[in-house]
Amino acid sequence: MLFPSVLSIPGQGKRWKLRHLFPVIFETFLLNWSRSVPDIKVSSVDAFLEYLEKERGYSHHSIRNYGTDLYTFCKYLDDYNNVGMNDFRSVKKTVIRNFLGHLMEEGLADTTVARHLASLKSFFKYLMRAEEISMNPAANVKSPKVKRSLPTFLEEAVVVKLLEMPEKEKSWLGGRDSAILELFYSTGIRVSELVNLSIGDVDFDGMLIRVMGKRSKERIVPFGKRAHHALRRYIKERENRLGSLEKSDPLFISNRLKQIATRTVQDRLTYYLNQFELSEEGEKFRGIKWSPHTLRHAFATHMLDRGADIRAIKELLGHASLSSTQVYTHLQVEQMKKVFVQSHPHA
Repeated sequence: MLFPSVLSIPGQGKRWKLRHLFPVIFETFLLNWSRSVPDIKVSSVDAFLEYLEKERGYSHHSIRNYGTDLYTFCKYLDDYNNVGMNDFRSVKKTVIRNFLGHLMEEGLADTTVARHLASLKSFFKYLMRAEEISMNPAANVKSPKVKRSLPTFLEEAVVVKLLEMPEKEKSWLGGRDSAILELFYSTGIRVSELVNLSIGDVDFDGMLIRVMGKRSKERIVPFGKRAHHALRRYIKERENRLGSLEKSDPLFISNRLKQIATRTVQDRLTYYLNQFELSEEGEKFRGIKWSPHTLRHAFATHMLDRGADIRAIKELLGHASLSSTQVYTHLQVEQMKKVFVQSHPHA
């Protein structure tokens, strides 16, 4: 284990930010060991996390991952390399490789090990620009090969059945959930983007939404007639129950009338998926891992199936690079091969 269970919180450095970004991890295991870590290392990581937030506009989720990875590395240095490594200038390529090997011995997945290495590469690149080190020891370290899994493929008819599930709910939550699922499938936005939408982000006349994506990049995404109808119906019912709405009000709220949480969206989707799997149409999908991203994948693959340009899909999804979007073309090929094997007499 890299972290002891009994720790004490130091008063040096910028712990207030880490307490804000890591509320659960902070109180359990992430930082309390840091009195035993030279503060110069902790301060460098703190400064890097602040840079990611203020200069690069990274999300709290991304910053949390960077912080976890880098503090894991700091602890490794002090546990296994206590030979004068009071700062990062002493770190060599062999230390990075040994650290990755240690993570593998701990049983971490290749994807997690690769993420740790990516975090270290970014961190040491930052230290070079800040002239704290003269070379990046992680720059030429090879990442473990990660097999890229293809997203779950859902036929259009299956998605239609899934989107009908909230209509069976008799409470106002059914109307809200119907609007959520329709908007997911109509726009392909991320769950983190959906929960942060406000009333003012929706242009009902133009059938457009303003989305704040990763690294605070704003984009405009159109939505279709079914999503428009579901949103109108949900907003009308909400106004009838709670009165008129302001543009700054959250678009989707919980049963406590607060901005809906990511976990709530995931739980509601799981609920409807469980209901769907119990139906005759959903029987063959039992055991498949579902998530809000499933509808994002369906959005992209179905648009490709109907001839959409992959560059346009890239912009709609908010991908930084085309390579992230091209996974859906691979999915198309795999699905075509599956259909061929099942249907062609000479397959």
